[in-house]
Amino acid sequence: MFTPTRNQARQLFFDTWRKYRQQEILTGIEQIALDVILLHPEYHGILEDDERYRDKDYLPEMGDTNPFLHMSMHIAIKEQLSINQPIGICERFLRLQEQTGNEHDAAHQVMECLAEMLWLAQRNQTAPDAAVYFDCLDKQLVSSKKRL
Repeated sequence: MFTPTRNQARQLFFDTWRKYRQQEILTGIEQIALDVILLHPEYHGILEDDERYRDKDYLPEMGDTNPFLHMSMHIAIKEQLSINQPIGICERFLRLQEQTGNEHDAAHQVMECLAEMLWLAQRNQTAPDAAVYFDCLDKQLVSSKKRL
């Protein structure tokens, strides 16, 4: 499993954005990162100023959203969907996509559940639990259906 450092993960986004803007050839993971970057124009300014943002800490208690974590979670979800791991993620994602009407909104709902599962695993010092993930996703599906 590839587990980049915080700086390596951030550098991927900075390098991808620079290469895209200079019309250079992208690697496979850079193309995936670019797809995510293009979905988030609100982060383009950050990606154009790596000196300023490379080491910036984003504190949730200050109301900060970490753009690098957000985009990395998009990539993680794309990877999960590409191999249907955990088994059943694709089916749930497609149902969320049908209910929300688009892939990006569905990904954000999945992201909430992925974040919850990872937070619980860290808090409890356990491995991530797909049952927790799917329970959350199933609740999202019910909640989305009620909003329709």
